[in-house]
Amino acid sequence: EILGRLPPPSVAANPRSRHILESSRWDAYELVLDVWPGVFTWAYVLIPNDLRPGDRRPVVVCQHGLETLPEDMIAGPGDSSYAVYRGLAARLADRGFVVVAPHNPHRGGDAFRVLERKANPLKKSLFSVIAGQHERLLQWLSVQTYVDPKRIGFYGVSYGGKTAMRIPAVLDGYTLSICSADFTEWVWKNTLVDSPYSYLYTGEYEIPEFNLANTFNYSDMVALIAPRPFMVERGHDDPTSPDEWVAHEYAKVRRFYSRLAYPERTNIDFFNGGHTVHGVSTFQFLYRHLDFTRR
Repeated sequence: EILGRLPPPSVAANPRSRHILESSRWDAYELVLDVWPGVFTWAYVLIPNDLRPGDRRPVVVCQHGLETLPEDMIAGPGDSSYAVYRGLAARLADRGFVVVAPHNPHRGGDAFRVLERKANPLKKSLFSVIAGQHERLLQWLSVQTYVDPKRIGFYGVSYGGKTAMRIPAVLDGYTLSICSADFTEWVWKNTLVDSPYSYLYTGEYEIPEFNLANTFNYSDMVALIAPRPFMVERGHDDPTSPDEWVAHEYAKVRRFYSRLAYPERTNIDFFNGGHTVHGVSTFQFLYRHLDFTRR
């Protein structure tokens, strides 16, 4: 009701792909899937080159942030996007995971914000579309012979972290979720008038979601993901929120998992750094909860 539900994908996926990149450990393909009439989703798919017949690997879906692209999740040192993503998709593929870096339509300046505002009077949002795109992506992954459909993790960074909070909450095809460089006390972040961290003082006017503060803070969204594993990655110097906000909201997550008797299924990594991927404790989290040994 808060995000807005669109009908399930209604046309054949009609998958098409092309080989675009390769390394010594993986090959990358650009994939396009149809979702609804006139609407498609696309992604980079990184497939390790040491796959053997019958080998069904875990998948990590790596979601990019605001105004960036799937290719930014692969870029190496020297590229401007490396400061945020640290080559996340490539690093995971190097370790033997199948990696998917889908495109989210939160780019183009006001172009996507206008779409968001047009959707709102229809009780829809950008996440209405994103949910359908990810539903189609999960359908496609589940029938690939090299994928274990019971081991598909989600790792969202920055604006992709907003997706990590919402989409696994409504799509149970994701085995776990990691929110990097985004988790916070979301109600304060959207409503405070006396804090420089508030979205009221940014140009991102599409952020407030109707009635969200009365229904779901970030810990409540995690409760919809639970009992599946959930993790937060947080740089001490990330300017989007102070540590105290993040710790305050995450404490409710820790308590909730403890009361479910699954305290080992949640974790938070505070590290020295800014608005960026760390890729240390989160990688260990993926190995453990996707039941995978580093190659």
